Amino acid sequence: MKKIDIDDELYTYIASHTQHIGESASSILRRLLGFSADSSDVGGFSPAHVALGSDSGSASGNDELARGMSGSRTVFDILTLADLANQKGAVGRFLFILSMLHRCHSQDFPQVLDIRGRNRLYFAASEAQLLAAGNSTNPKQIPDTAFWVVTNNNTTKKKSILTEVALELGYSASDAEKIRDFLS
Repeated sequence: MKKIDIDDELYTYIASHTQHIGESASSILRRLLGFSADSSDVGGFSPAHVALGSDSGSASGNDELARGMSGSRTVFDILTLADLANQKGAVGRFLFILSMLHRCHSQDFPQVLDIRGRNRLYFAASEAQLLAAGNSTNPKQIPDTAFWVVTNNNTTKKKSILTEVALELGYSASDAEKIRDFLS
């Protein structure tokens, strides 16, 4: 087996397509490129390990993240601490977490459109809807989705929004709290 160095952007792309903890980078690339499975591909892909490019990183934080919810894929199955660390600031982490939640729950994700503040719209299907709903909302598109979210809230409010999203998508209160804490 050959080893290659890849840049952070490519690594993030490959890691974001991980279907389960321990899936090798070769397996992910074979699936993405439409190649047949290679039985000689052994060894797990530890996203944190590969991202750091050394043996100093490990997916130890992912042990806790590898739990399932009713047998379906959850954000804990695909979100890696290394990917989260690569995001720029609270807004970047907020958008990344929402993107991962969408990836796991794309069928149910439209329910987030019902999450609102007392006088504020948080999510919309377009930037124009959020701009029309209030001043200085700083709408951003959730990566790899058709959904938009306001981003000018403070970190505490972003955590509250993440908690509401997780609960809306069927996570338990304790798991919603863990998802919220990814923003820290």
